[in-house]
Amino acid sequence: MSTDTDNESSSNSCKAPDSDGEVAEDIAIVAFERKMDTAEDIVDGIGDRYESIDILEYHGDVFEEHWGEYDCFIGLMASGIAMRKTAHLLDDKWDDPAICVVDEELTWAIPITGGHHGANQVADDLASMGAVPAMTTASEAADKQGVEKQAKALDAHVVNGDSTVATNLAVLDDELGPVERLDGPKAVLVDDDVTVLKRNKDDGVVLGCGSVAGADVEQFHAAWEQALNEADLDRGDVEFVATGTRKADEEGMLAAAEEWGLGVIAFEKETLEEFEGPTPSRSKELIGWPGIAEASAIAAGRDHDLLAEKTRYDEAVTVAIGE
Repeated sequence: MSTDTDNESSSNSCKAPDSDGEVAEDIAIVAFERKMDTAEDIVDGIGDRYESIDILEYHGDVFEEHWGEYDCFIGLMASGIAMRKTAHLLDDKWDDPAICVVDEELTWAIPITGGHHGANQVADDLASMGAVPAMTTASEAADKQGVEKQAKALDAHVVNGDSTVATNLAVLDDELGPVERLDGPKAVLVDDDVTVLKRNKDDGVVLGCGSVAGADVEQFHAAWEQALNEADLDRGDVEFVATGTRKADEEGMLAAAEEWGLGVIAFEKETLEEFEGPTPSRSKELIGWPGIAEASAIAAGRDHDLLAEKTRYDEAVTVAIGE
């Protein structure tokens, strides 16, 4: 049974184009006949979040027959069944489809394999239907953003997957630091503990953001909405949020970005000085930093252009738009 009749199959790897599997786009729910009503409920509940979502009736070889056609399987079954039927198929976490199992009552959503490659994402989506996402990947267990999740939030993908072992350990030890940007044309030689991220698309804008200490989620959202409306843009045009390292831990900004599904990239003072914006800023007079909103928008923008100069909302949040 399929909800997308145009769905094409592939042979050996996840279908998500140019994404190395971090984002689940094509989903299959594998369910026993008696659980088809629940499978339909899942389609109705989260189906609009994916490019396609199919329902496959369970039989002994269903996973093997469809291995490589989907980014993630949702097994509407006991975890033991899913593990026994897929163990011999597993080869490489960067190529294998992710697997998340859920019970018929939608009580638990358990990523089995590929947590950072779609299963955690699906478990989070199932949480909107009442399921508790039981994630065991180290960064999620420690309530930290792993490298693959950072890539997804920045609408990028990991180029050298093996490096994430080292960089995710650095995330756990609070040693990784913010994502750094390198402009080309350049050839880059990196060690095995350097993860390279590449943007997935060639358009979109960046929200450069500064704030007073303690600004709340509602103030950030209102400021972003105001800036986007004035520029005749909407939330879907935004790739991510950029700021300075001195503001990288603002809880209101981080929570606001997470609610919008956006990543946050923070630039060091030296980088912001290189891309200082045209609007005078009091922060330069007081603490020697250039205005964060405009400088971070220019630094993060694909072409280092300032689309909209900074605006201030509620005397708490400043926003500029870069492209």
